[in-house]
Amino acid sequence: MKILVTGSAGHLGEALVRTLQHLNQPVIGLDIKPSPYTTHVGTITDRAFVQRSLAGVTTVYHTATLHKPHVDTHSRQEFIDVNLTGTLTLLEGSVDAGVQQFIYTSTTSTFGDALVPPPGQPAAWITEDVPPVPKNIYGVTKEAAENLCQLFWRNHRLPCIVLRTARFFPEEDDDAAKRTAYSGDNAKANEFLFRRVEIGDAVQAHLLAAEKAREIGFSRYIISATSPFTRADLPGLRQDAPAVVRRVAPAYVALYDRLGWKMFPEIDRVYVNEKARRELGWKPVYDFGYVLGQLEKGNELTSPLAKVIGVKGYHESA
Repeated sequence: MKILVTGSAGHLGEALVRTLQHLNQPVIGLDIKPSPYTTHVGTITDRAFVQRSLAGVTTVYHTATLHKPHVDTHSRQEFIDVNLTGTLTLLEGSVDAGVQQFIYTSTTSTFGDALVPPPGQPAAWITEDVPPVPKNIYGVTKEAAENLCQLFWRNHRLPCIVLRTARFFPEEDDDAAKRTAYSGDNAKANEFLFRRVEIGDAVQAHLLAAEKAREIGFSRYIISATSPFTRADLPGLRQDAPAVVRRVAPAYVALYDRLGWKMFPEIDRVYVNEKARRELGWKPVYDFGYVLGQLEKGNELTSPLAKVIGVKGYHESA
């Protein structure tokens, strides 16, 4: 059994390669950028390169992608080339190579405009049943790549699992207003309530998806920290989020006061990970309660795995 991880120079790709190496699994890393965890340097749009890289591979973890921040630096055609054509090339090569399971890292950004209800409406309860409404070329290409995975399960019986991951990057928020209003750690701690996942938990979801892929065939899963909220909380989250958080996690008030932190005044969506926990057997460790415990002990918010991977940034220009 040989494992291929695309995007091995990125956050999740490196985390997967590190973890698989620790488990003594035969793993190769593929990326357009050289790195200590990249054994094959090249692009996923190069068919011959992909075919060579897939020789003897039984499991593919496809994390390579252009991300949302690249919308400002890369053309729409580049998103099509990397996120869509690159995925198609990998899927076709996987069928030819006899790959047994294909795990595709997608994003909750595919939901797009469905994530923000109109003013005056309750926060959105985001499950896998919510129809995506992509709002940029990133979301469009990621959803289209998900559909390619479904097509290859339908027509070629290649087991494909799509994991729509929430935020796990350590970089500062891409929203300038939020960067100004909140420190990086403050914003990230808040997000564990509704829209963030710790990278180690994300890695475990990928490993479990590979174990279950042939049994499941094809499915999509939201990969985000377990939220303490219920549907009954949705109206309050939109009107007065701190009041709702005080009720479900009262310890946060004194801790935040001590740190000089603030809760978001409004929370507009809640990612629901119940399907992944039920069907994959996923047991994420990091949630808002865990984060509060770490902060109370004076520990860093960043997990050991996230800390060793560090901040990678993005392409500065196209």
